[in-house]
Amino acid sequence: MQHAQEALHGVSAEFPGSEFVRQTMAVAEADIRKLVHDPIELFTRLVQPALWLLIFGQVFTRVRAIPTGGIPYIDFMTPGILAQNVLFGAIFYGISLIWERDLGIVHKFLVSPATRTALVLGRAVSSTARGVSQMVLIYVLAFVLRVHLRLDPISILGVIAAVMLGAAVFSTFSLIAACIVKSRDRFMGIGQVLTMPLFFASNAIYPLSMMPSWLRAFSRVNPLTYQVDALRRLMVVGGTTSFGLFEDFGVLLIVLIILISVASRLYPKIIT
Repeated sequence: MQHAQEALHGVSAEFPGSEFVRQTMAVAEADIRKLVHDPIELFTRLVQPALWLLIFGQVFTRVRAIPTGGIPYIDFMTPGILAQNVLFGAIFYGISLIWERDLGIVHKFLVSPATRTALVLGRAVSSTARGVSQMVLIYVLAFVLRVHLRLDPISILGVIAAVMLGAAVFSTFSLIAACIVKSRDRFMGIGQVLTMPLFFASNAIYPLSMMPSWLRAFSRVNPLTYQVDALRRLMVVGGTTSFGLFEDFGVLLIVLIILISVASRLYPKIIT
């Protein structure tokens, strides 16, 4: 926290936008330090995707009841489980904001030179580090399970970009929820209510073609659907995209910009 404050107060305007970038990265660094000093959470979050891939994935690979476009079901499912892990890790990200408010840390950030947008974007950036860490662990697990992964540099960079965008989207959404409810107990309840609908109303474990029309319509406005769609095309051999990578990344980027704008307006209200 002290390092973040010193960085925030020591920024300069050498180049246009440099101050904003430094403010953003100072906030991100403060959050990333927590992850470095306590990495156990990353490994505990690996338990759920491991169960999905080891049990659900293995069983349905044998059943072959779900159309996967000609690839093994576990290959079809792996990008969805990566997106799920990113979602579950990011959607509860806002509870740290409530905790920091109770400790008075948020007050210190708000009186710093950093803009509200930099404070929100900095947290979004820090969540991407957590998402990429989870990606590495799931890649290792998928390799052990002999999932047919694309390992060329361009595909891996695309997966990293999709993971980072998804983590930023859902962590910012989580911050908005934290600014509104302002209570840890209420926030945990809302987080649990949101995760399952977002996950099951996406193409993470079954294709859009299997959904009833009303659920398919909801999935089209679900950001997780576009993240999974991009990951499936970039992560596994033979994976296809329903919308195209341009649309997938475009939707995620537009949603992120909207959420950051909303969160920046709500952020000071976390202390009122």
